[in-house]
Amino acid sequence: MGMERVEYESVLLQELAEAHDRGELNITPWYQRRSVWNRPQKAYLINTLHERKPVPSVYIRHVIDLERERSVREVVDGQQRLRCILEYKSGAFPARHPNHKAPVAFGELTKQERIHFLQTSLSVGYLVGASDTDVIEIFARINSVSKTLNPQEKRNSQFSGAFKQFTLRESASRVQFWRDYGIFSDADIARMIEVQFMSDLCMNLLDGLQDYSATRLTNCYKRFDESFPKEDELENRLEQLFGLLSRVKAAALRGSTFARSEVLFSLIIAMHTRASLPHPDSIEQCIREIDSRIEAVRSGDNKDAMSTAEYEAFTTGNMHRIKSRTARNELIARLLR
Repeated sequence: MGMERVEYESVLLQELAEAHDRGELNITPWYQRRSVWNRPQKAYLINTLHERKPVPSVYIRHVIDLERERSVREVVDGQQRLRCILEYKSGAFPARHPNHKAPVAFGELTKQERIHFLQTSLSVGYLVGASDTDVIEIFARINSVSKTLNPQEKRNSQFSGAFKQFTLRESASRVQFWRDYGIFSDADIARMIEVQFMSDLCMNLLDGLQDYSATRLTNCYKRFDESFPKEDELENRLEQLFGLLSRVKAAALRGSTFARSEVLFSLIIAMHTRASLPHPDSIEQCIREIDSRIEAVRSGDNKDAMSTAEYEAFTTGNMHRIKSRTARNELIARLLR
């Protein structure tokens, strides 16, 4: 006879902690993996709870210990989430909280913030009548991957620290810009293409113009997983750059060559490297001029409107390569008066 059903309930974090303290919540049953989360991953989960963002359901098998005459709950899926919550409550590590600039441990929260955290609820699915066989099958199904991840989705699943959170936040805060200016489609955003763009842009703003490298980008996530010292500096610079771009008429950019993310990338880098930021009118004039030159070469009206290297850098081939990036950057920089 198979498992009877799954019953979902909302359970407060305090209730789960109390059940664990009483020995009624087993977070390490025989079929569970050992804890493998690093500190950034743990802090990311706690930050997610502080901000009241969704967290996947925890699945628990409810069994009766007849000899000791009590209920015991075995965690089928969610061991690392619950272990993380218990460790945070015990003061083991700090995490970001929306009311605090720097990460804070549980004991550093105000009384009301601690109450608010403990009153946060998790969705718990109770497996009723589940045998060991049922549990193994359910555990395997829950932890199987249902789709092929692209490189950025893999980074997102691998890292949870400072740089990841920064690029996610900076990307998400500009979703209206991506849409209004036609830079990324909703399908692109669903696959985190705009987050990869922002991550690559941040790396180039920090370290100078360079070739696109998935490995280098992953290493940047790794380097700044525990902390990101230049976060405030880069946040202010991005606000300046995108604040200026938002003053450019959408009609001037949308549908132009600069609506391609690779070309927008070069525009932002060229703006960044100037001694002072250009005027929005200068940016619009640059967009019109380059579009005009590309069209002149494409139509055959004036094949000398731009060099072959410049034309190819804006229209063909692998536009992420340093050769193309350099050619675009140099031309844009000359035209941004």
